[in-house]
Amino acid sequence: MRFWLRNEEMALEEMVQRLNAVSKHTDEIMHQDITPLCAADIQDQLKKRFAYLSGGRGQDGSPVITFPDYPAFSDVPDKEFQNVMTYLTSIPSLQDAGIGFILVIDRRQDKWTSVKASVLRIAASFPANLQLVLVLRPTGFLQRTLSDLAFKFNRDDFKMKVPVIMLSSVPELHGYIDKSQLTEDLGGTLDYCHTRWLCHRTAIEGFALMVKQTAQMLQSFGTELAETELPNDVQSTSSVLCAHTEKKVKAKEDMRLALDEGQSILESIREPLAKSPEQSLNQDQLDNQTTVQRLLAQLNETEAAFDEFWAKHQQKLEQCLQLRHFEQDFREVKASLDALAQKIATFTDVGNSLAHAEHLLKDLTSFEEKSSAAVERARALSLEGEQLIDNKHYAVDSIRPKCHELQHLCDQFTAEVGQRRGLLNKSLELHSLLEASMKWCDEGIYLLASQPVDKCQSQDGAEAALQEIEKFLETGAENKIQELNKIYQDYEPILTQDLLEHVQKVFQKQESMEEMFHRRQASLKKLAAKQTRPVQPVAPRPEALTKSPCPSPGVWRGSENSSSEGSALRRGPYRRAKSEMSEGRQGRSSSTGEEEESLAILRRHVMNELLDTERVYVEELLCVLEGYAAEMDNPLMTHLLTAGLQNKKDVLFGNMEEIYHFHNRIFLRELENYIDCPELVGRCFLERMEEFQIYEKYCQNKPRSESLWRQCSDCPFFQECQKKLDHKLSLDSYLLKPVQRITKYQLLLKEMLKYSKNCEGAEDLQEALSSILGILKAVNDSMHLIAITGYDGNLSDLGKLLMQGSFSVWTDHKKGHTKVKDLARFKPMQRHLFLHEKAVLFCKKREENGEGYEKAPSYSYKQSLNMTAVGITENVKGDAKKFEIWYNAREEVYIIQAPTPEIKAAWVNEIRKVLTSQLQACREASQHRALEQSQSLPLPASSNTSPSKGNTRNIKKLEERKTDPLSLEGYVSSTTLPKPPEKGKGWSKTSHPLEAPEDNDGWSSAEEPINSSDAEEEGGVGPRKLAPGKYTIVVDDEKGGPNTLAVRSGDMVEVVQEGDEGLWYVRNLTSSKEGWVPASSLSMLLSKSSSAQCLSSSESSTGSALLSNSSSCSESCGGPLSDLQG
Repeated sequence: MRFWLRNEEMALEEMVQRLNAVSKHTDEIMHQDITPLCAADIQDQLKKRFAYLSGGRGQDGSPVITFPDYPAFSDVPDKEFQNVMTYLTSIPSLQDAGIGFILVIDRRQDKWTSVKASVLRIAASFPANLQLVLVLRPTGFLQRTLSDLAFKFNRDDFKMKVPVIMLSSVPELHGYIDKSQLTEDLGGTLDYCHTRWLCHRTAIEGFALMVKQTAQMLQSFGTELAETELPNDVQSTSSVLCAHTEKKVKAKEDMRLALDEGQSILESIREPLAKSPEQSLNQDQLDNQTTVQRLLAQLNETEAAFDEFWAKHQQKLEQCLQLRHFEQDFREVKASLDALAQKIATFTDVGNSLAHAEHLLKDLTSFEEKSSAAVERARALSLEGEQLIDNKHYAVDSIRPKCHELQHLCDQFTAEVGQRRGLLNKSLELHSLLEASMKWCDEGIYLLASQPVDKCQSQDGAEAALQEIEKFLETGAENKIQELNKIYQDYEPILTQDLLEHVQKVFQKQESMEEMFHRRQASLKKLAAKQTRPVQPVAPRPEALTKSPCPSPGVWRGSENSSSEGSALRRGPYRRAKSEMSEGRQGRSSSTGEEEESLAILRRHVMNELLDTERVYVEELLCVLEGYAAEMDNPLMTHLLTAGLQNKKDVLFGNMEEIYHFHNRIFLRELENYIDCPELVGRCFLERMEEFQIYEKYCQNKPRSESLWRQCSDCPFFQECQKKLDHKLSLDSYLLKPVQRITKYQLLLKEMLKYSKNCEGAEDLQEALSSILGILKAVNDSMHLIAITGYDGNLSDLGKLLMQGSFSVWTDHKKGHTKVKDLARFKPMQRHLFLHEKAVLFCKKREENGEGYEKAPSYSYKQSLNMTAVGITENVKGDAKKFEIWYNAREEVYIIQAPTPEIKAAWVNEIRKVLTSQLQACREASQHRALEQSQSLPLPASSNTSPSKGNTRNIKKLEERKTDPLSLEGYVSSTTLPKPPEKGKGWSKTSHPLEAPEDNDGWSSAEEPINSSDAEEEGGVGPRKLAPGKYTIVVDDEKGGPNTLAVRSGDMVEVVQEGDEGLWYVRNLTSSKEGWVPASSLSMLLSKSSSAQCLSSSESSTGSALLSNSSSCSESCGGPLSDLQG
């Protein structure tokens, strides 16, 4: 570095010296060191032309200065005269000026007095050497005579250092100076233009000044460059280099302009030669040409000096920039290597299973591949530093240590990765040995379980079983653990406490299995040595073992097992043993211990599959998030993204990251806690059931994700990511993994439940299975729900979505046109119904074009019914798949046909539950209100004004039936109906067993009395004022029965007798027919001003009292969802 600075100082000093010499030579050329006077300074004085330097020369080369006839010569100020004389005498070369000047004074048109004054003035103030003064006297006779006399008598006045010769004519002048050296006004042939001469002089002097200023500017610029402190970062160094380069370009441009100016002046001087090759330049013109050429040479010298300095300065800046880049890259690479070193330091786990060890080894390989770019970059940077040193960079002392440090870090990281790989390979080898031992033990247990006991009772059977056992034991040489101490010694670097315990457990299991084999061998040898009578088995194997359980559904991947062949070997004996157990179950018996052990093995296999597939699932999610999602934010990959993918990561991947964190951080770790008790794994699912709701969000976003994928699947970004990950399948296959995984759990739970029916956790497994199925149903329902379009409101305000499905719908509206009603009965509409807690929505299903999720249907909203005003008729004549939903007391009737009777029953049951819960809520509100009113009113005095105890009991029974989901087929029991009352018996208080017909199932939660205007509109018959004992039917029962009365909503009846179980015997005032009807389907006719307290004791039956209480509740509960109608 100091060497470079020394060179920089030397280069600057050399340039400064050369530029100072240029300035000095320029002054010498222009005689600025002697007479610092320029034509531009006295341009106006020179333009007067009272004296000029024509360029002529005397015989000895003396410069000729001509004083032309100038009448106002005497008026020229002395200062101006002195300046002009000084300037004119400074123009010729020093050699010519040393010979002396010849003055030609033309006074032919002047007077003698003026001649005398002019000569005296010139002689007195001429600043240079004079060789000869030639005066042309006045041409007039009188003036010439006077001049002769005056010159003779006044000769002493003209005594000068040089002789003064008076000439009478121009020819006499030619005797002293050749005609070619005189201008035309003196009879010569010299071409002289004063204006042109003045322009040339001004230009030459301006050019000389430009050369001098350029040299000074470059000198100052070079000093500035040399004194600039080198920055410490790349950006500042680049800025300095750019700024200096811009200044250098500007300086070069100024020099180019100066050169162009000099060439232009030179061409102007040579212009006469260009016009006429025969013409020659006078001495002054030749001097001007030489002056310009010398100035151009000085300018070229200036440029050369600066270029040499700039080359060294630019090299310094470029090397400084290279150094800053190297230092910046070194910091980044070192930070990357430090991060890699910290990361590799975290790879301390050696795995707790074969799959885990393979997973860790795969992670290490993946980490090594990802870190290879950083290592390669570090090695490349080290080579780059070596190249800088070879190129004689000035900062060798700074670069070489960094190169050595990079090489050391790379070697250290590579060695650390190799060490970790060696440990994981050891772990893989140990776990492979343990897996082989465990598999050998499992196959041995299957072998023992699969040997039929009845066949072993014979000598041949015993010998065959014995050979089979001995043959199996021979395979243990390569599969079982031989020496435990050797395991400890060989795998000491990786034996953690947990792994050590695992090795001991496997070895203990191996010893236990071998002991079982030895006991079986001993028994079989006894049977083979002595013929025994076969024993008929009497205890069949449990049903859990009679069925041939298939392997748990799932994906067996190569990454989960050591190889595909190993997977086949693991499952082969598993299936064979179950098949053999199934074939021979009737002919053999087994102890309960063996059965439980077999079931435990099956449970363990299911648990292993659950864990293995869970690990693979987590790994695949991480692979997608790191290999695709994270790369969308990578600046190096941005150019591969199309415009349609910009800022669409959340759409494409949904909440996959949230799913990954849940499984990786929580669920997988908790599952591993149940590896030794797989029958209890249901508790793990139940504890995390709320977290599984995140799948609903993912599935709801899946159509948007699928649509975006189909638009951009051919994007180069996806192809590049797939290539880096070495995936055979494209991204869309991995985006489907969460959907596949949530459906996989229920299959695994079913399999586990099949082998755990008598275990402690069977109930938890059943509950977990139901919960997972519920989540799947909720996910499926939500997928349909988000496809609803056109609904003006918030669907979440409608409460929980209970059911959804497609139906055929007929409509019948009382207020509609007759033809429309008739037409509607025969032409059903296809509608998709969504049953919520507060409303039922009718939508039209529309299939969309496309493939996959794009083909998912959408639903156009048509109308909705408020559940507080809805009623149902469960059975419609002629079709077991139909039921009715009616609205506002049958003002609107919708006949619904389900695809199957089972779907119809499920919907009717669910609607009944909603209506029942609403009715119960309204009753509780009404009772609370009635209780508040009763506290402010006097209690009735007579006992016959209130319901009897039996009636109260009937009310409670009725309420219990209406709130019990299992007894919602009507409001009556399944016993026989009472007989019709005898004539004149009136109200009967006796209770009879009743039987409700199956068709008596039309009912609604709005079973409250309606006002008189509603009754008149619906029924249209009967008096408007209060009539004791007269009621309105509010629930349809058109089918009727042997003793029940078929009624329709709006019919008016008169109560004849009150029965038990909530049934009243009534007379239809329209048709005059009599029969039993549920009290809950009646509503007391009220006037606009009357209240429930106006009823007399005989009219205040159980049903009326109950329904009048419900009326207020209907008014208070029916409001919130009134805006949902239609």
